[in-house]
Amino acid sequence: MEKKSMFLEQSFADHKSGDMNKNFDDDRREKRTGTWMTGSAHIITAVIGSGVLSLAWAIAQLGWVAGPAVLMAFSFITYFTSTMLADCYRSPDPVTGKRNYTYMEVVRSYLGGRKVMLCGLAQYGNLIGITIGYTITASISMVAVKRSNCFHKNGHNVKCSTSNTPFMIIFACIQIVLSQIPNFHNLSWLSILAAVMSFSYASIGVGLSIAKVAGGGVHARTALTGVTVGVDVTGSEKVWRTFQAVGDIAFAYAYSTVLIEIQDTLKASPPSENKAMKRASLVGVSITTFFYMLCGCVGYAAFGNNAPGNFLTGFGFYEPFWLIDFANVCIAVHLVGAYQVFCQPIFQFVESQSAKRWPDNKFITGEYKMNVPCGGDFGISLFRLVWRTSYVVVTAVVAMIFPFFNDFLGLIGAASFWPLTVYFPIEMHIAQKKMKKFSFTWTWLKILSWACFLVSLVAAAGSVQGLIQSLKDFKPFQAPE
Repeated sequence: MEKKSMFLEQSFADHKSGDMNKNFDDDRREKRTGTWMTGSAHIITAVIGSGVLSLAWAIAQLGWVAGPAVLMAFSFITYFTSTMLADCYRSPDPVTGKRNYTYMEVVRSYLGGRKVMLCGLAQYGNLIGITIGYTITASISMVAVKRSNCFHKNGHNVKCSTSNTPFMIIFACIQIVLSQIPNFHNLSWLSILAAVMSFSYASIGVGLSIAKVAGGGVHARTALTGVTVGVDVTGSEKVWRTFQAVGDIAFAYAYSTVLIEIQDTLKASPPSENKAMKRASLVGVSITTFFYMLCGCVGYAAFGNNAPGNFLTGFGFYEPFWLIDFANVCIAVHLVGAYQVFCQPIFQFVESQSAKRWPDNKFITGEYKMNVPCGGDFGISLFRLVWRTSYVVVTAVVAMIFPFFNDFLGLIGAASFWPLTVYFPIEMHIAQKKMKKFSFTWTWLKILSWACFLVSLVAAAGSVQGLIQSLKDFKPFQAPE
């Protein structure tokens, strides 16, 4: 009887353990439920952002032949290297190995040493650059709403000059408040809101461009090679702008920094995470490329060689003013949330490292409870208050000094594309497959990496030159004449 009782207890314990295992994955974390469909949705949300606004200008610099060709080349390279990165989510085996939860963990597992630090510099430098770029873009969109109403009221020939600085201060104040909320990036509604906003303003831009092309009248002047030397630009300007346009397109395809985090949401089987992620990347990059082709090519057809740097704020469109205002409000709302998504990893990294280094410092580790009406208890940290506020203020000041949309996007794209999208995925793939030096596959992968490095280099040079030229005539904290 005693043996039977022990057997029943053991059976019950095994049954209970089995039920618990059903709710958890092999790493004892809550069971992941994502599929290739949710993965592709996350990719589309991450990729389609403010970079889409500069594509008409980029195509105008490159022309009908090189523009779409460069877009397709970046889409292919991004997809190709993303499949390599997907295989590195687990190590050493892509199906049964240990999970890596962040890009830096993946690099640490396969490459280690100084390359982990270089990856951190590239990744966090990219995130800092994006937050500065978003401050610039959001303020430009806010200014565009004010100017649009001015043009509607006073006519299109009025200057309606407005400084970006007050709107950058407004944006920074909003971010200071939101930055005090711990783990803001975990709120599920934020991703949904960002996706709706980005699709809204990009679709409005495409719709207005199609209406402009179909409306008849004087057709915009376009060319197979883009802006014409001697008519639109000088020879040297053509070269620099071409380089800068390549950087803008690279920025539009940057999603490698979040690929591992997206893959970490996918369920293990069937199929395995790496296969599901590859399918998600194919669908996500294909849809994004189609959308980019629409925005870039239809925008170029609408505006021709005079395409503005930002096709919703450059006032190629004046009417219907309410629709243009709505599109720019969508951009601003999207970027309010997107800023937090990209700055939270920086906040968490600095705060966790500071807590490890000074665990007994009350200023860093101390937290005080404050009761918020209708919100319950809210933890306030003095270190978080000072550090996060300082970060927002510094990024806002940098944005005020360099408020140049295309130049800044191009520089971020050029600086992040090669290391994060090309170099590290290729190096980790070589390490994972244990490829011999100077074998055929090793050689052509190295050639691809070096070719992309040169492209990033010239794109960065074009953006830096653009920043220098823009600074010559720029007066900080004043409205443009």
